[in-house]
This record gives sequence, C-alpha cells and structure tokens, in this order.
Amino acid sequence: MSGDDRKRDTADEAPEELRSFGRRRGRKPSPNQQRIFDDVLPPLRAMADGDTTLTARLSAEITSGARPIWLEIGFGGSEHLIWQARANPDVLLIGCEPFLDGVVKAAARIETGSLENVRLHDDDARPLLRALPDASIDRAFILFPDPWPKKRHVKRRLINSALLDELARVAQPGAELRVGTDIADYARTILLAVLAHPGWDWPARDRSDWAVRPEDWPRTRYEQKAEREGRRSSYFRFIRQPAAPNLLNGR
Repeated sequence: MSGDDRKRDTADEAPEELRSFGRRRGRKPSPNQQRIFDDVLPPLRAMADGDTTLTARLSAEITSGARPIWLEIGFGGSEHLIWQARANPDVLLIGCEPFLDGVVKAAARIETGSLENVRLHDDDARPLLRALPDASIDRAFILFPDPWPKKRHVKRRLINSALLDELARVAQPGAELRVGTDIADYARTILLAVLAHPGWDWPARDRSDWAVRPEDWPRTRYEQKAEREGRRSSYFRFIRQPAAPNLLNGR
C-alpha cells in the first residue's frame, strides 16, 4: 500500500508453483484505506508479514478446537466472506486474498461490523495452507477463481491436483469444499481433477446439485458479472473422504 517494502507486487514462486492471480494493487489508497491497512489489518492477519508460520493467536484458536474453522481462498470483494461471518458467529473464518484493495475492504467491513470471527491472509493462499495443521479445516470455499482463459496461461489455474492434495491434508474427514465457476472449461478441469483424487468425493445425483446455488451460498459480484454476460455458473460441493485403512499394518 505504501512506498516501503512491506509488501511485494509479486509473490515468491517455487519453480513448480506458478502465480495463480493477477495484480496485487489498485489505485493509490485514500487516507482512510491507509489507516485500515496500517492499524486494522495487522491484528487480523493469519500469518505475520513475511513469515511462513501462523500467528500465535490463530494457532491457539485452531489448536483449542473451540469452534469450526472455515477457509475462503480468493474472497475478492469479501461479500461472501462477510456474509458467512455474520450468518455463522460460532465459526472462525480465514479469508485469503492477494489483491490488497479487497483485503482493505474486508478489514473495513470487519471493523464496521465489529466482527471478531474473521482472520485475513493478504497474499497467496498456498503458503497459508502449508502452515495449517492436518485436519484443521471444516469447510473451504474457492468461489470464481481467476479462469486464466488464454491457452498459454491455463497452467496458472489455482485448482489442480497439488492444491487438492493440500486441501485434503488440512480438511477434516467429512469436510466440505465448495467451488464456484462460470467458465465451462474450468468446471470440466475441476471435475476431472476431483474425480481423479482419492481424498475427495462428488456426491451430486442430478443437475440441481451443481446448477442451483444453495441458500447459504450468497452471490458474489463475479457471479453477478457472469449473469450479466450470459454465462451460467456451476456450484460444486465436494466432500473429504476418510483416509483408507492401512491394510499392511492391520489398521
């Protein structure tokens, strides 16, 4: 947000982990936006700035097991994240978003609404996933991720077997993964990846299970844009499967 080096415009990328999002900054922040970034955001952070571990506060909250933990990857304008936080005060939500304007908007809504059950990660979600303990997440959301429509950019799509591996590790058995997309080719790619993964099941029985948005799945601005442009959205719900018993060890 400011001219210092607290935030980079590009995320560190391992050779096998390409950046899955576009720009990180928008226009120059207003004085109030800068205040939110400097004063409101820091205590909400899920990871310390520049660190690779969870903050002590979040780590303690997860370890305590006092309430379910939900994770949203790429919350955009935070409409869905804030709706879920208000509708589920007994759930702790962790929201990940690399675009700083969206992060500031979420922090402002958290401050205005006096919401105490939201933590924010203002960077790539994958380092946060790696820092989370095994079987710590009860529900995850990836709603309308960047489709990277150009053929040469498809490899940058977020949802792939590697991400499903990490989500399976952090998800409890029976946990739900919700994925929304308005891009038919991406929907096909997502389904192929999930159906090939032993840790996830797609319990859909008919078209209404993915073509109709559930009541507790509020619309986002990306979905509204898709509707205006005549694209149909898919609303997938996948379930984390229990680990298979180790037959060699008799368990």
